[in-house]
Amino acid sequence: MKSTKPFDWKDRVKQKEGNLVSDMGGEKVMMSIQSGKYYNLGSTGGRIWDLLAEERTLADLVEVLASEYEIDADTCHEQVVSFLEHMSREGIIDIVHED
Repeated sequence: MKSTKPFDWKDRVKQKEGNLVSDMGGEKVMMSIQSGKYYNLGSTGGRIWDLLAEERTLADLVEVLASEYEIDADTCHEQVVSFLEHMSREGIIDIVHED
């Protein structure tokens, strides 16, 4: 299901099945089997993709990435949400919004 609702810290996100992913020189590239589209996730997007192998809350995802990349949580949150919104529009992640 593609999300149109804004992300909340408690929302849970996970990879959708049906994507082929490969590491090419430190960057992840992916092909959606369903749509036939290719995506270059880059190194940071690839790390997010790896973390989404298990369902995680947005808060958990931001905490891990902010620590690993040594950036403040607000900047990390903004960039991660932008990336997840794009992935959601493409239909390659599942999002469970907490009410």
